[in-house]
Amino acid sequence: MVGGSVNLPPGFCFCPTDEELVLHFLYSKTSLPTHPNIIPDLDMSLLDPWELNGKALSSGNQHYFFTEVKENRSTKIGYWKEIGVAETIVSAGDKKVGIKKYLVFNLGESPRGTETSWVMQEYHICSSGFNTASYGSSRRGQKPDESRSKWVLCRVYEKKMSQSEQGAECYSDDDDSGTEISWLDEVYMSLDDDLEEIYKPAKLN
Repeated sequence: MVGGSVNLPPGFCFCPTDEELVLHFLYSKTSLPTHPNIIPDLDMSLLDPWELNGKALSSGNQHYFFTEVKENRSTKIGYWKEIGVAETIVSAGDKKVGIKKYLVFNLGESPRGTETSWVMQEYHICSSGFNTASYGSSRRGQKPDESRSKWVLCRVYEKKMSQSEQGAECYSDDDDSGTEISWLDEVYMSLDDDLEEIYKPAKLN
């Protein structure tokens, strides 16, 4: 660890699934006396997204950190705005274990800010249908729901503008195929794919 952040050695990539982020990192953070401290705690209000590199756990263009739950997600020169998309995270045992919310960073003051290419996925533990006994006991002196509601895990990344769309609000990831769709369209498309996979009928023997 350097200055409170974690630098991964060359060749190593931190790329957990949504389920792993919730069960192995967020739940451990909120409910267990000891937990993996590879992901640091940060105060979201003190950092704009481009300042996360070197402070959060960074892997490629993605930055991971824990922060306390806040209604006001304002930073020094902007604010994180929810886009109204919440994705259910389901475990391998078909248990609803978490919720992933999508936010976009806006420059200026709410509600007249200017949208940027910075996106945040905010992970929340879902107490509904979550078997705490399977993953350890809660911290002494705290009710499970109170402990889980204090922290969220954030994954922040920047959508890169495609060269063919310079000057327009169209952004893409590093693995962009050249299709001219907005980052918000990509979010909805990925949700559709996830839902199809979850509810796909089982094959008969």
